[in-house]
Amino acid sequence: MALDELKSAIPDFAKDLKLNLGSVIGNSELPQQQLWGTVLACAIASRSPKVLRELEPEAKANLSAEAYAAAKSAAAIMAMNNVFYRTRHLLSDPEYGNLRAGLRMNVIGKPGVEKVDFELWSLAVSAINGCGQCLDSHEQVLRKAGVDRETIQEAVKIASVIQAVGVTLEAEAVLAE
Repeated sequence: MALDELKSAIPDFAKDLKLNLGSVIGNSELPQQQLWGTVLACAIASRSPKVLRELEPEAKANLSAEAYAAAKSAAAIMAMNNVFYRTRHLLSDPEYGNLRAGLRMNVIGKPGVEKVDFELWSLAVSAINGCGQCLDSHEQVLRKAGVDRETIQEAVKIASVIQAVGVTLEAEAVLAE
């Protein structure tokens, strides 16, 4: 199992990450599609080749072709949106918020999976990318759709652990050079 290989690559000083990785994926109460879509989108967003290489095959095995493509789409569109909307939010001139974005985001309207799943994946990626405006937007859509806070927090926990594992493994790779 690739998850076990990934856990074994985590150094002893980051034992908590190893335990958390097994817990957030292995003990998740999310439905399989939500879980593995979150895992895949976050593995992509982590920018860690090792994390993506190890988690992608299991995600692909647990997702339909449509969900697999949608999770990748969530990572892609949020890579763009998180930079754009975070920048708008961080600029001190509020007038940027009144300007038309002019960016295509059609996949958000027609993601190819249940909107709730896509929104959850988008929220998780936004957590990794640190866009407060996107986090608020996706959280509000999820809450209006009846998703509870525990489910949202579970996606954020997956994002945080996958990101931390990616950062740790990439740092170790650099230090080993």
